[in-house]
This record gives sequence, C-alpha cells and structure tokens, in this order.
Amino acid sequence: MIVIGLMSGTSADGVDVAICDIRGHPGDMRVELLCGAAFAYEREMRERILASCDPKSSRVHQIADLHVDLASVFADCTIAALDQAGMSAGQVDLIGSHGQTLWHNVLPSGQVNVSFQVVEAAVLAERTGITAISNFRARDIAAGGQGAPLTSFVDWLLLRHPTHWRAVQNIGGMGNVTFLPPLSDEASAPIAFDTGPGNALLDIAVTQISRGAMTYDRDSHYARQGRVNEEWLEALLGHPYYERDYPKTTGRETFGTAAALSLISEARSRGLENAEIIATLTALTASNIADAYRRFAPAPIREVILGGGGRHNPVMVGMLSELLAPANVLTHEDIGMDSDFKEALVFAVLAYETWHNRPATLPVLTGARRASVLGSITPGANYVDLLRSTWL
Repeated sequence: MIVIGLMSGTSADGVDVAICDIRGHPGDMRVELLCGAAFAYEREMRERILASCDPKSSRVHQIADLHVDLASVFADCTIAALDQAGMSAGQVDLIGSHGQTLWHNVLPSGQVNVSFQVVEAAVLAERTGITAISNFRARDIAAGGQGAPLTSFVDWLLLRHPTHWRAVQNIGGMGNVTFLPPLSDEASAPIAFDTGPGNALLDIAVTQISRGAMTYDRDSHYARQGRVNEEWLEALLGHPYYERDYPKTTGRETFGTAAALSLISEARSRGLENAEIIATLTALTASNIADAYRRFAPAPIREVILGGGGRHNPVMVGMLSELLAPANVLTHEDIGMDSDFKEALVFAVLAYETWHNRPATLPVLTGARRASVLGSITPGANYVDLLRSTWL
C-alpha cells in the first residue's frame, strides 16, 4: 500500500510528510520512504498553535478554528508533497495524520486521562480524496495507557539489532527513548517512555533571548559561547519527573512556555548571561537523557540511534556522546532510515496497521491493559475501492 504519514511535533515548527510504500505484516514488514517533504509553518500559524497550547491564552473558538484551518494546511502540504514526488492522490491508499498536540494531561498519579490533537480528518479526506486515519492516541489511553510514545512500536518492528541492545532516542520538543532487546533475545521486552524536555525549553528560551530573531539554537550558536552552570543544572535535574518510574510521558503542560519563561527569570536572578542560559538548558536535555539510561536501561546499551531536531545541535550531540559512552551514538541515516521523516513514517505505519485491524501498540510500551487497534477512520473518495482491494 502507498500510505502518507503526516506529523507536526511538540515544537510546532511545521508539517513533515512521508510518502511510504508499506508491505507485509509485523515480523515481516518492509517500509520504503518514497518521498519526504517538510513545510515550515508561517509565523502567524505557529503563534496560533503555541497560544492554543497555553491555558492562559487559549480560547475555545480559537481552538475550533485552528482544528479546521490547520487541517487545510495539512492538506496543502500533502498535495504539495505529492507534486514533488510526481504522484497523484489517486495513487495513495491512506493518510495517517498525527495532528498537532495541544494538551497531554498527566494526572498526579502519572496516569494520562486525555491527549488532545487538532487537525480535522474530514478536511483531509475531502480535500485529497484519500481515506484518513487520525486520533491515534485516544484508544490506548482508554485502555489505561499513556497514549505514547507511539513511535516505539515501529522501533520494535523495524529497528532491533540482531545481537545487541539498542536505544532509539528521539529529541523533539520532548525527548523519548525506546530500549530495544536484540532479535536474538526472545525473552526480554522493550521499554519506552519520555525522558523529559528535548528542545522545547531550549527553543522557547532562544526565541525570548533573541527577541524572535531565532526560534532555535542553530548550529549551537549560543551554546558554543556559554559555559554550563553546574550548580543550576544540578538543581534543574532535581525535577520529580526524572525520578518517576516508567511508563511515563510529559509535554508542554510541564515543560513548555510557562516553565521556560520561569527558568529564564531564575537564571537571570542567578546572574547568568544569555549564552550561559542556553548552554545550561542544552546540558539539561543531554543530562536528563543520560540520567534516564542510568536509571532505567535494562541492559548495557551498545548503540544509541539519535533522531529528531536535537540531532542537528552539535553541542548537544557532543554532550550525549560523552555522557552515554561507551555506547556508540549514531543517527537513523547510519542504519538506513531518514531521521527527518522518521516520525511521519511512523504514522504511515500506524495507519497501515489500523487499516488491517491490527493493534499498533505493545502494552509494555505504554502501560495499557491490552494492545488496541488505534485511530479513527474517515472515509475518502477511495474508501469503497480500498475496501474491495483489501478485504473482498
């Protein structure tokens, strides 16, 4: 099947589109990325998304408008990616859309009771004519799970090493890890959870410090100039999230705009300069990842496969290489996968599994009572033909 995956992450930078050829089934699945395309949000749209994530600034009518308007952006991006690939919508079977997370609510107990993503699938199906699958997290949460990290299921399907343990570490707005046992180990189970803030605190701080001239620390511009304040870093690593046992997830509700602005204020009260603030927040991400490995890795990790925007931050990658030694820190490209479109590819695979009525989680990864078929199906113009070709 030809399946398109659409992803907009916690950082709300833009839409990633992965056009994939997917064949087979779990245990014998082949996924080929035919084309990947990335589309940055216009400044106004990004501001609308971030404002809607903030309980102090969000309004129900604005969220409702965003739900539809952002779907139009997703549809435009889908059509543009197909044009880039020299393909038509008629060649595509399914769209798997993650949407844009506005709220991921973790209760004091650590249980997640809701994860809310916008992007109206009906608009996608109507604009493209392609059957769309969306709202992937809700069913896992209904079954008692965290609704995340969903990428870990695809890591389990596609990225296990024949003989040694791997960690697949994503650094997006939040960081998340999957500890994968080797294919030769039939007894051990994978482990997955959010390690803590990835780029979210860092990006907000850079935006504030640069007065909007930069939205992230490109090429570690600030981090290279500053020294890590070890005293402040130690205090930051005392956040109770890091000690909480897995399965666990987090988001902007804990490590978002309000937290970042508070940290900037605290840093300045400590007398830190701008570059020191960014260097220390960069070290916070690298350190909370390394701390998670020390606390929770079930076996020595030989390889760390790094993905997400954080892999483009040379200071952060250098810190990780040092903190995670002797593990070898690699990128997805080193094992034949495009890092930039990994998460979009994941939602193509999840849509493929949903269409085939197969669970797309492992309870051990999310803490759910049982594995569930994920997502909601919105028929497109191709729906009847798709049913006939797949099931009849």
